[in-house]
Amino acid sequence: MSFAEIMDLLYGTLETTGIYNFDYRFLVMWAIALFFLYLAIVKDFEPLLLLPIGFGIFIVNFPLVPLMGYTAEGQRELLNIFYHYGLEWEVIPCVIFLGLGAMTDFGPLIASPKTLLVGAGAQLGVFVTFTGCILAGFTLKEAASVSIIGGADGPTTIYLTTKLAPQLLGANALAAYSYMAMVPLIQPVFMRWFTTKEERLIRMRQLRPVSRTEKIIFPLIGAAIIALLVPAVMPLMGLFMFGNIMRESGVVKRLSDTAENALMNIVTIFLGVTVGATMHADKFLSWKPLFIFGLGLIDFAVCTIGGILTVKVMNLFLKDKINPLIGSAGVSAVPMSARVSQVMGLKEDPHNHLLMHAMGPNLAGVIGTAAAAGMFIAMFSK
Repeated sequence: MSFAEIMDLLYGTLETTGIYNFDYRFLVMWAIALFFLYLAIVKDFEPLLLLPIGFGIFIVNFPLVPLMGYTAEGQRELLNIFYHYGLEWEVIPCVIFLGLGAMTDFGPLIASPKTLLVGAGAQLGVFVTFTGCILAGFTLKEAASVSIIGGADGPTTIYLTTKLAPQLLGANALAAYSYMAMVPLIQPVFMRWFTTKEERLIRMRQLRPVSRTEKIIFPLIGAAIIALLVPAVMPLMGLFMFGNIMRESGVVKRLSDTAENALMNIVTIFLGVTVGATMHADKFLSWKPLFIFGLGLIDFAVCTIGGILTVKVMNLFLKDKINPLIGSAGVSAVPMSARVSQVMGLKEDPHNHLLMHAMGPNLAGVIGTAAAAGMFIAMFSK
């Protein structure tokens, strides 16, 4: 082999390395990935979400890595397979709702059905952001998919986006899960700004006991109402209610435990890494994804404020006042936002436990966000 041939071989090999194909934009994405990993590992902010998302962002942002593209034979690469069958085919969001249903106790919502209004009020940001997206030049379908981020419901955001604006799936999913994870950072600020000291000290009556029969009937009635009013979200809410009736019936504990634990853990791994892997520098570092990420924060803030203001309006007509701190739990980040209400309440009064009261609006928020998504699908999917 001649010297020239050896040099050509070495140069050809160099061209296949990441060093030769390096792009400075990868450094920006590494910083974003490390920030998510920092929040997960050091700050312990929803590590089950942020750690796989952060690592997914990190590993996909190297030159030539065979993860999210296609092979020479036209076959999908590893994470692209998870993305296609898990997210584009809407399998993972629906399975997550099955697991959430198996974890959920609807008792607080059944005991205090008026908190459904709080969940509805917390969707304010969805419609404010929808209007803002239209003014910013988004299409109707794109605006609908972006606006649902404020509900802080990752699976519903993915489900709606795949139907209306799949080109925004990566940015929307990352924004939704990011703000879900950062609930303990974001919500307390607005909870303090929009409530008075006197309101934060309101003590609420203990919720009435809810019978097993009520808990078994509720998912049946809930599924029927959702199927009649917003059938487009039945793949999500149908499995949510199925998971719940498995839990409450008590006759399929093995299935309920699997849905709640093993199955939920498996799909969370694939979801997190895949969502992170959609954030390649070529796609993320442009005006629209960055704008979506910033708009998602405003959306989430307005949804939080909407829930608080709904409680304040309700208190004008209620004899037994509601602590407005539970209004922030009207977003569907279950159970993170309910825990934030509990923590904020205890800071004001160490004997004022709001967790169970906040779970009512929290579960109502899940239903409210799904209803908003179903409405958007009905309006814009044709």
